[in-house]
Amino acid sequence: MNKILLAAAASSVLLLAGCASGPDSATSDKLDDLSNQVSQLNDEVASLKSENAALASKANQAADAATAAQEEAARANERIDNIAQSYTK
Repeated sequence: MNKILLAAAASSVLLLAGCASGPDSATSDKLDDLSNQVSQLNDEVASLKSENAALASKANQAADAATAAQEEAARANERIDNIAQSYTK
């Protein structure tokens, strides 16, 4: 009985060892290609993020310039109104 049990254990170890082989070269090549694609996509995402940040900065600058122009126009209108009132008095 022990011999049968020992033979079954040995055959199961050999069977499991045969299943533990690594991936073949085609799978490795596909994995390398996918890794390269992921790396390229990460680079593109980083580039797009920096471009987005630059555009957001320019948009903020434009908004600030528009606000400053509005404030200056309001001050100019007040001066014109004051000048017009001084002529009518």
